[in-house]
Amino acid sequence: MRGTNGKDVAPAAVAPREIELKLLAPDGTLAGLDEAAVVVRHARNRGTVRRLEAIYYDTPSRRLFDRGWSLRVRRSGKQHVQTLKRAAADGGPLVRDEWETPVDGMLPDLSLLPAQEIGDALDGEALVPIFATKVRRRSRAIELPDAVFELALDDGIIEAGSRCTPLSEVEIELKAGDPAAIYDFAMALLDAAPLRVGTLSKAERGYQLAYDGAPRTSKAASSGVAGAGSVDDAITVLLAGCQVQIMANQAAAEGGGDPEGVHQMRVALRRLRSAVSVFRREVPSASLATVAGEAKWAASVLGPARNWDVLLGETLPAVEAGLAEEGLAIDLAGLRQAAEPLRSRAYATVRAAIVDPRYNRFLLSLGRLIERRAWRNDVASETLAALSEPVEPFARRALARLDRKAAKQGEHFKRLSPEARHELRKSLKKLRYASEFFRPLYPEAEAKRYLRRLSALQDALGAANDIATALPLVEEIAGAATEAAVHRAAGAVLGWQLRDHREAGGPLKAAWADFKDVRPFWER
Repeated sequence: MRGTNGKDVAPAAVAPREIELKLLAPDGTLAGLDEAAVVVRHARNRGTVRRLEAIYYDTPSRRLFDRGWSLRVRRSGKQHVQTLKRAAADGGPLVRDEWETPVDGMLPDLSLLPAQEIGDALDGEALVPIFATKVRRRSRAIELPDAVFELALDDGIIEAGSRCTPLSEVEIELKAGDPAAIYDFAMALLDAAPLRVGTLSKAERGYQLAYDGAPRTSKAASSGVAGAGSVDDAITVLLAGCQVQIMANQAAAEGGGDPEGVHQMRVALRRLRSAVSVFRREVPSASLATVAGEAKWAASVLGPARNWDVLLGETLPAVEAGLAEEGLAIDLAGLRQAAEPLRSRAYATVRAAIVDPRYNRFLLSLGRLIERRAWRNDVASETLAALSEPVEPFARRALARLDRKAAKQGEHFKRLSPEARHELRKSLKKLRYASEFFRPLYPEAEAKRYLRRLSALQDALGAANDIATALPLVEEIAGAATEAAVHRAAGAVLGWQLRDHREAGGPLKAAWADFKDVRPFWER
């Protein structure tokens, strides 16, 4: 393969890493931020101001974007630098692989990029300009006792054809030292200005502008817990995975265009709380408890939006299909229309929470906790020994304890009250998350069989819970509506839901029986 200048392509190399945190700034906020006390106190120089213009390239079919890459050429004065970036597979939400090289002009030179990887990504397609950025950057070198940063204040625009959107953001890039110091410095900046954590790169924002796209959503990846690791290592990788999932779904949750955004962000917060709960008995850390408490608060804010999404996107279509099968032609359009303002109100609450200082301090505190493994600092000396224990014996004890608790709660399953079933559902959810956390430590076939039956039981209990959740929502719609058609539709939905609730008993009992019969995969 040859580059755009005809040179032989350079061989693939280990990618350098960029570690950077982005903070979004409201209009007018950047003007005095470089003179904030925390900046002046730690600045090594008076800073520089540069005008930066960049063009981002991709193929017409967006082959780079679809693989998580971005390629730009940036001009600063007479200098031109091309940069290829991608999210690092193992580095957390602040880390990206980055190849940066000088070029002769505003066209990329593929000969200076990793040959095999960029060749596979392009698959023979030509590169074309996708969008551009124009930025005024004020940058200063910042030195803390344990780290050196570049602080960049970017004020500018992204342009894609006739479309344009403003840029106003702070970048804190680690140059040397402890990555945890990024979070410390960002927390201090939050005291100086109404900033918030940004989770989209300039490239991601540019693609959204160019293609009128929505932010992506992301499900949880494999836990990454390794058999050779310690309990301490397991806490680190599990919390880091939750951090990645929270931040990967934040923009989609805020946008509200895709229900998966709120759903997956809420899942990530529940996984975080479950991870802390799994370790709490043997690692009673106050810092872990604090971050779990904040995750609970954040999840509670997302809950109403998720409930409205389920009602409008899942419950009402299912009811409508069921009514049609029975030959009952009842129009639910008015009910949906009456529900939309209530859903919009719930999403307004989500957006308000994401810009709230409390949420942003939670995100930064979580990152600092992970980087510093701060739970070590607030536990007794005997707990420190437990942290160095191999993870597999701990996992076996934790899974057995959760399994026993669920089995005890499920005794006399047929006679459980709705409240008792709800408590069982919560315990099964913790067991499910813990099973997924420690799944890589055990034979895949046995873990898969156990999780399949556990998931089926959760789905059956979840369907019953969705019915219980939908009833007050439909009643709320009816209570605010005056149209007779809305009241008729609400009555039909409530009646159908009660019918489904009565018929759910059989599948629930069968799912419980199947789960009780499966052998726990951690028993050997």
